[in-house]
Amino acid sequence: MIIEKAAEVLESHELCDHCLGRLFAGLGKGTNEERGKAVRFVLNMERSARGLPPIEAPETCELCGNVFERIPELTGRMGEAAAGVEFETFLVGSRFPEEVRENEKALWGEFDIGTAEPINREFNRELGKAFGRATGKDTSKNPDVVFIVEPYSGRIELQINPLYIYGRYRKLVRGIPQTPLPDFEESVASIICRAFSRASGGKCVFKGAGREDVDVRMLGNGRPFIVEIKRPKKRKLDLDAIAGEINSSGKVEVLNLRFVSAKEAEEVLTRNHRKEYLALVLVEEGVTPEEAEEVARKLRGLEIRQRTPWRVRRARADKVRVRRVHEAEARWLDEKHFELRLVTDGGLYIKELISGDKGRTKPSVSDLLGKPAWCERLDVMNILDD
Repeated sequence: MIIEKAAEVLESHELCDHCLGRLFAGLGKGTNEERGKAVRFVLNMERSARGLPPIEAPETCELCGNVFERIPELTGRMGEAAAGVEFETFLVGSRFPEEVRENEKALWGEFDIGTAEPINREFNRELGKAFGRATGKDTSKNPDVVFIVEPYSGRIELQINPLYIYGRYRKLVRGIPQTPLPDFEESVASIICRAFSRASGGKCVFKGAGREDVDVRMLGNGRPFIVEIKRPKKRKLDLDAIAGEINSSGKVEVLNLRFVSAKEAEEVLTRNHRKEYLALVLVEEGVTPEEAEEVARKLRGLEIRQRTPWRVRRARADKVRVRRVHEAEARWLDEKHFELRLVTDGGLYIKELISGDKGRTKPSVSDLLGKPAWCERLDVMNILDD
């Protein structure tokens, strides 16, 4: 049946071995070119036995225009496009003119062929094999780079896939924001990204799992973060050396740097975290050790209803969030101060938990004391994964 179908096709269409073999790609093993040569050989043997002339491969294929002969040239162009870019794995994609794709589909329909393979799929595979042989690189479903090839124009588009690095940062000083803000020369993000951009030659995007205020330190085990490096020229990064450069700032330290997948990076940023805080509470009207202890006792396990704080209302949706205080301990310092150690759900604003934010947070430390209280100093001590 294959030979009869091939004879029917070749009587009215001049196809190269690639395009002939691709009509029967769903049958047997081997490349389409090998399949096409085999089909043509058997067909011509039968024609010879009947005294008919052979049907040789045409000088120019009417379907693909001999595009497969351009693979060696395109392999070289791919190498030129990737010059200076460090990668180990790749994929090949292609953009064929719509006319070629339509002609191919019309041929399948004309002869009722259901075993064919699209031209771009074969071309991508064969070009990928040739480039792999030439460079020693491997193909991958999650490649470092993707080559998008326009086979007839020879244009090569290089897509360099991003790198993702996980880590935790400690902000050791007050007075720097997490991400760049007007009137601040530095930020946690700029200190971290400076080192990564220098090492990779790419553009660094910093993403923290939550944030702390400018005047709040991030201590303890550090806040999880992801660095996404777009279009990196180097992928084999010395993470220990990068960490050393960042840590030498004396302002920010990074811990546990490691490469992660895009999926892992998303999970880090969307995971729920409990947070441990240490707040210095000021009570101008005075506070006793017993009052401080009583506040901590009442806070333990307490559910807090918190409307978006007044100070961030322009940057956050105005809604009521329900969060819980899981642990609370108080340490009295003097007649106006006590320390409050808290473990809470992520997303609970601690300054407003203490002050009450003019009634927007209920209950608050001010409510529980029965007199105004303020957060004079705040540190995030640890980020705890749920």
